[in-house]
Amino acid sequence: MYAIIETGGKQYWVVPGEILQVEKLTAKEGEEVSFKALWSASQDEKNASAAKSPSAKVTARIVRHLRGPKIIVFRKKTKKAYEKGSGHRQELTEIEVKNIQLA
Repeated sequence: MYAIIETGGKQYWVVPGEILQVEKLTAKEGEEVSFKALWSASQDEKNASAAKSPSAKVTARIVRHLRGPKIIVFRKKTKKAYEKGSGHRQELTEIEVKNIQLA
């Protein structure tokens, strides 16, 4: 069973039990969040009628909040003595997919 969810402007292919890092969510650690699936499918014979259901619900648990690796941005204009550097670290949330409920 798998589903495709959208969060933070990105789409993720998820399966139950998977741990992935997404854009920062406002929920606290240990809380459960749910996502509406853009697409879901099951490989079970008993769920053959709902095998390709676009209406499913994905439940996940917030594992932790973290920051991604630092990305360095460096700008320079040749022959002008202009150099500028800056960095960025993205705020991330690590979630564990609990289950996918087909509708």
